[in-house]
Amino acid sequence: MKHNILTNLSHVKARVKAACLKAGRDPGSVKLLLATKTVSAENIRIAMEAGESLLGENKVQELKSKYEALHPFSNQLHFIGHLQTNKVKEVIKYATCIQSVDRIRLAEKLQNRLTFEDRRMDVFIQVNTSYEQSKFGAAPENTLKLIQEVSSMDRLKIKGLMTIGLFSAEPEKVRKCFRLLKNLQEQAMALNLPGVSLDELSMGMSGDLEIAIEEGATMVRVGTAIFGKRPYPDSYYWNENNGPKAYL
Repeated sequence: MKHNILTNLSHVKARVKAACLKAGRDPGSVKLLLATKTVSAENIRIAMEAGESLLGENKVQELKSKYEALHPFSNQLHFIGHLQTNKVKEVIKYATCIQSVDRIRLAEKLQNRLTFEDRRMDVFIQVNTSYEQSKFGAAPENTLKLIQEVSSMDRLKIKGLMTIGLFSAEPEKVRKCFRLLKNLQEQAMALNLPGVSLDELSMGMSGDLEIAIEEGATMVRVGTAIFGKRPYPDSYYWNENNGPKAYL
């Protein structure tokens, strides 16, 4: 298993470098985030011992259960899944960044809890660029308003935008999602909101990272291509079938 993970990791990094060079970008401008949902702490440590330090978890319970084993190797633990407001208190014990802020109610809960603990936290605004009911994220047309509202919260530091592209075999349909996120980034930057950097674009996964890099990704979230296939396809893990979806 160790050999496979290291080989896969090397291959993914080569893909990232090749995509950057093709797009005329510095390979150092794209971070690799290990998407570790369902992956054991033992297997994650193999990649971390090889020098990787940026992790992303989808479920609060998994983040919590792996924390002790992985914390000595990394202080960059991003929460990348849908976050329920009743999990805020727990998730901020472990995460250093939350990439899935997609509604004002969640931002308010984070602001209140962080104020109580006298802490600050980096966040990304998640956008539903594919307009799919099965995916969470702010509607693109509401994103600038949400960014403005969150920017007024002194405990939350907006670092960028995140999206999950369309799961499609048609590259141009996927590209449209990433291009939309890039356009929203440029529109948000033009607002010159104080304390908002928006430098990061977290988009692209195992199957579409090249397209994401071509469209401006600064962070790609890769799990399957490094750790092997999960019991179910990615669409299963990202499809939240309990409660309202994208426009909360």
